[in-house]
Amino acid sequence: MDEFAGKRIVILGLARQGRALARYAAEAGAEVVVSDLRAAGVLQDTLSELSDLDITFVLGEHPPSLLDGTDALALSGGVPLSAPIVAAAQQRGIRITNDSLEFMLRCPAPVLGITGSAGKTTTTALTGAMCRESGRQTWVGGNIGRPLISDLEQMDAGDLVVQELSSFQLELWDPAFGHERVKSPQVAAVLNITPNHLDRHETMEAYISAKANILWHQTADDVAVLCADDLGAMQLQPLVRGRLRTFSLKEQVNDGAYMRAGQVWLRDESSETVVCEVGEVRLRGRHNVLNVLAAITLASSAGVGIEAMRRAIRNFSGVAHRLEPVATVRGVQYVNDSIATAPERALAAINAFEEPLVLLAGGRDKKMDWDAWAQQMARRARHIILFGDLAPALEERLSQEPVLQAGLTRASSLEEAVEKAACVAQPGDVVLLSPGGTSYDAYVDFEERGEHFRQLVKAL
Repeated sequence: MDEFAGKRIVILGLARQGRALARYAAEAGAEVVVSDLRAAGVLQDTLSELSDLDITFVLGEHPPSLLDGTDALALSGGVPLSAPIVAAAQQRGIRITNDSLEFMLRCPAPVLGITGSAGKTTTTALTGAMCRESGRQTWVGGNIGRPLISDLEQMDAGDLVVQELSSFQLELWDPAFGHERVKSPQVAAVLNITPNHLDRHETMEAYISAKANILWHQTADDVAVLCADDLGAMQLQPLVRGRLRTFSLKEQVNDGAYMRAGQVWLRDESSETVVCEVGEVRLRGRHNVLNVLAAITLASSAGVGIEAMRRAIRNFSGVAHRLEPVATVRGVQYVNDSIATAPERALAAINAFEEPLVLLAGGRDKKMDWDAWAQQMARRARHIILFGDLAPALEERLSQEPVLQAGLTRASSLEEAVEKAACVAQPGDVVLLSPGGTSYDAYVDFEERGEHFRQLVKAL
């Protein structure tokens, strides 16, 4: 019998993760109440999706009475710990959880968990491809794609699970939220830690603490994978309880993957093997080679062989909205990197190109430091088009650069930004949407922003 059976579970948020957990808990025999601040008219499709279940919906508010008799309060990713009802639940001693934690506690198969400030989705997708190439049943999801708890009943002990985990999910993986037990993935990777989501976590200490939960609950039998090139990731080394494996573009590592003389190598305690030539990696940018090294280290830790990894690398062309070529129009290539919601991600994107760049930047800020971004953009871009809430602040910051080689234009929207880019771009240029800010000033998420960019480019 599932632990939810006979319990009252209140779920905040009817987004993807909340819906998946609501279905699982209801089918497990729980009394499920789902509350969302949006009105019923906005949620009609979502409500229809769950209409076959015995679920109570409380819409338009999160009244304190929701907590009466409640055994657990589950948060969708968009619900912050600062929400008044969450604070009230903590005061009452109600357990606070989410779909990723509940999945982890129940999963019968080994889990390869991946977190980091950048590169999570590409690494997760490639690791999943490697695992599939090995012939094992593989489930890929979590913070991307389908919430894994939706497929829990179909999973077996011989399967492999590749789970992307965000700081929003991981921050609840802490006994302080009333959990009797917490379980970390058997193979857990921290790709990097740079400032991100400080509008949500407020301090770097809180952000790092959330990321660290992916390692905190491992055992001596588990594997931790850290990027040897990233100080933020390596500062978590004292938390490693089992085998430590690393990956690096800069140095040969003792146990993990690295690059040497134009080749990708894998080393463990007993052997050293070439996995592929760097030129076989189809993804642009050194940061994506680093993602390949991470995926190799993860997959090999789960027993995936060299040939399976090699096939996956040769066939993997990337993930949507991540340096995604959209079209070439009148000799100008348009590239969608809408995933770049922090200045560091935009810097990595720009460094992936040697061509002259027309950069589309903006969106909404997350209380980030834009100094390094401005210094690089002032020298590297041929033209910068700014849009969204960030446009005035970025224009002011760029104007402070002693040498501003890039032309500078303001646009009222992404649509106008694409129109202006088409006017200033010359054959051989790359028009790169790599905003650096979030999409929430105008879009539901970065995917909607990236899809709009695609449509605008194709309309050219």
